[in-house]
Amino acid sequence: MRRPLIAGNWKLNLGPGAAAALAVFLRDALAGRDDADVVVFPTALSIPAVAAVLDGSGLGVGVQEIAAVASGAMTGANSAVMAREAGCTWMLAGHSERRQYFAETDAGVGAKAKAGLAAGLYPIVCIGETLEERRAGRVDEVTQRQLAAALAPLSPAELALVTIAYEPVWAIGTGETATPEQAQEVHAALRGWLHAHYPAIADTVRVLYGGSVKPSNAASLLGQPDIDGALVGGASLMVGDFVGIIDGAR
Repeated sequence: MRRPLIAGNWKLNLGPGAAAALAVFLRDALAGRDDADVVVFPTALSIPAVAAVLDGSGLGVGVQEIAAVASGAMTGANSAVMAREAGCTWMLAGHSERRQYFAETDAGVGAKAKAGLAAGLYPIVCIGETLEERRAGRVDEVTQRQLAAALAPLSPAELALVTIAYEPVWAIGTGETATPEQAQEVHAALRGWLHAHYPAIADTVRVLYGGSVKPSNAASLLGQPDIDGALVGGASLMVGDFVGIIDGAR
């Protein structure tokens, strides 16, 4: 059975002081619990402060974005090697906001996942369709194209370390959420695609759902057979809501 994973993406919120304070509350609220893997993704400048608070707690810290190279003439970029040194063990790749606002490409997502793995980070590879693509009946075409490009550069051993997050773009930050049945349909199709192309990992790789997840819908979403956890946005900035979502993974 796949162990649930709940990831909190703090996006461009909380400087070092505020992020460390939130991490303290989260650490204390989850002390003694071991019913899911939990990881948070602070903004890059807040990673060291959060990593210091969560050290030894069992909660993971991740970087929201990295470059495909470890160092060099890449002004403004983040390095997987440096993120690992700062205390990260996870990374995001291909979040829809990176695709939309920073021209992230499908191939670029795979290159970044490869670089992160080389540095010792576990990638969460994000995929998902826009509302227009859903209305055009292209959900499977889009999500499977994105997933194929992201996984293509990876070795069999690396593939086993990847987590996938299905986040329909139309449900991110909008208050709209895929119904549990809609989400399960896409997750099942992704699982089927994995069986066809990467059978060795198809039953073990975790596929998360992301898109306006909150305590009121967490249990129904996470109760679906092919949904292994959640990538949470705004609700992860509130300890009570985030813990309520983790409760839904039980």
